[in-house]
Amino acid sequence: MKYIRQFLLILLITFIGEVLKYLLPLPIPASIYGLLLLLAALLTRVIRPEDVKDTAKFLIEIMPLMFIPAAVELLESWGTLSPIFIPVLVTTAVSTVLVMGVSGAVTQIIIRHERGKEK
Repeated sequence: MKYIRQFLLILLITFIGEVLKYLLPLPIPASIYGLLLLLAALLTRVIRPEDVKDTAKFLIEIMPLMFIPAAVELLESWGTLSPIFIPVLVTTAVSTVLVMGVSGAVTQIIIRHERGKEK
């Protein structure tokens, strides 16, 4: 019952994000609205982390399965993708390295800042 309640809470916030997407004329995906709403609810303690923790952990664990339909669609779209395969491959590789580098640098800055606070 706990998992159902947690999942319904996450679905409710996702639905509110969909409603916001429908109502607001901004080019922001509904999932982003939902994530921001959940973040705001967690930060303001309207929702406690324990209220969604177990289901969120489960959803994160099965996340790789969610990429299978997208990968299959890429395989089915090979005829369209093949002429631009090299530029897409280079763009993907460069952006991946950039994101990893920036994420690592930001993480190091945060860790150093936290260690500075402790001393």
